[in-house]
This record gives sequence, structure tokens and C-alpha cells, in this order.
Amino acid sequence: MPYAEGMAGAKVLVVGSCMMDLVVRAPRHPRRGETLFGHDFQTGVGGKGLNQAVAARRAGAASVELIGRIGDDPFGAAIKAYLDEAGVGSTHLVIDHETGTGVAVPIVYDDGGNTILSIPRANLAMTAADIHAAGPAFGAADILLLQLEVAIDAVTAAVELARECGLTTILNAAPAAPLPAGVRGLPGVLIVNELEAEALLPGFVGDWAAKAMALLERETGLAVITLGEEGAVAARADGSVVHVPPFPVMAIDSVGAGDAFCGAFAVCLAEGAGVREALRFASAAGALAATKAGAAASLPIRADIARLLSIR
Repeated sequence: MPYAEGMAGAKVLVVGSCMMDLVVRAPRHPRRGETLFGHDFQTGVGGKGLNQAVAARRAGAASVELIGRIGDDPFGAAIKAYLDEAGVGSTHLVIDHETGTGVAVPIVYDDGGNTILSIPRANLAMTAADIHAAGPAFGAADILLLQLEVAIDAVTAAVELARECGLTTILNAAPAAPLPAGVRGLPGVLIVNELEAEALLPGFVGDWAAKAMALLERETGLAVITLGEEGAVAARADGSVVHVPPFPVMAIDSVGAGDAFCGAFAVCLAEGAGVREALRFASAAGALAATKAGAAASLPIRADIARLLSIR
């Protein structure tokens, strides 16, 4: 497999969503009541959980296991086949015979930006029992990566089980929402973008370094804010703040860039890298993802990430 080059032994466990993306390309967002012609339409697998699992595998993880939930339908079958081809373990991918596979409708604008309408469906039917049934996967992993696109009971159960197993936990608090009580103060890493940081710090006044430090003090052991064209910033437990500049690329589609960042960050951290090194590795992965169309299809392999890092 092409992404196998450079694997360093990291074992990543992902709890998260699986979606079928119905991607529309358009010049801009339509106004209320307006009919606007788009100029392209494609389907592809997605969901933050699936994307981040594939991103971690391509970024060099020795193994990746995804705990998720799909419907008993053609979209679910396509997702299962994609995971198998990508080398992501799906032993704990539950097939829901009552609720359909989640669907997302990203609208990608000509300037590379995007908005996404998400209909989670089976993802919101995930239960704490699904997590506990996958207990052996927690014992075999080096690091846990999860988001907020599945049922909160499942997220909370995963955090608790990770604590019991001594796993470092990375929470990508997306989509933007206040953190549920069960995952506040988790002993790991919090990753958010600008909008998600604002949702966690309503009314907070300060620059991004100050916001990262505020998140550190309130929620986690390491707080990371991705800033798009401004790079990324992280606040560490010793009170220091690390900022890495962006990698200049020709962005055509930002869908999946954040997931590429999270998956790559998890791999680098699991390999024992420091915060600055992990930020640079993850930022390079995110930048590369923005140069290609699609979500899962845009996620870079380790060799390409290393090549971009060698330039800067």
C-alpha cells in the first residue's frame, strides 16, 4: 500500500462518525430564497471519524481501528468497502438495521472555503454499549482520537474507558458546541478551529494565544487551535504557547483539511514527538489536503507530508 512507507508503530483508535458526502461545488452560498446554479456534484465517503482514521493510517500509523455505526444500506456498504481498502480496521463498525447511514452535503466555494449540512442518522444512534463492546481495542491502542459527531453518551463512555486504560485522548471538539460535562477536563489534547474555540469561550476577549491558554486552563492538558492561513497555536501545561506558521499552498478545497490535521497530529504524538514537531507535521498534512478536492480522497500520505516538511 502506498501509505505504508515510513510507518513507525503508532496504534491509533478512533471513535467517530461515518458519512456519505454529497459534495456540491458552487461560486458562493445562495441567499435565502435564491436558486443558484452549481457547477459540479460528486459523492464520496466522509464523516470526521472516518476521515481522521484514514488520515492517521496514511500519515504512517501502523494500525488504525475505527469504532462507528453505519446503516444497512448501499451507503454503509460503500463505507465498509472503503475502510477495508484504506487499511483501517472495522471490526467494531456496527451495522444499524433501523437507522440509515449518515449523510453530509458539503458546499465547496470557488475560493476554497466550504459549508457543510450534516444529517448524522446512525451516528447519533451509537451507544455506550457499542463502546464497551469494543473494549479490547482500547487495550491495544496507543492513543484515542474522537470528535462530537456521534452520540454524546458514546463519546463520554470512550473518554472514561480511555482513562481506565491509560490512553492519551485527543478530542476534536467539532462540530462547534459546548463540551459535554462528561468530557470536560479530560487528561489529553483538545483540538479546535477558530469557530469551535469561540463556541467554547463565548465572549472571551484576547488573541489566539490567550484563547489557547484559556482553553488549557478550563478544559484539557494541551489545547490546540488551528487557524487556517495563520497556522496553528498550542498552549502547553507548562504555561508556554507554541505557534507554527502555515505552509503556503494553492488551496482549492478545504474540506478534510482539519481531519488531516487531527489524524496526523495523533500519529506524531503517539510516536513520541514533541508539541512543536507534531504541530508542524499536522499542519503540513492539513495544507496538503487543501490542495485536492474531496474529503477522504484529499488526505495525504506520509511521504508527501515529509516532502513538504523538508521544504520548510
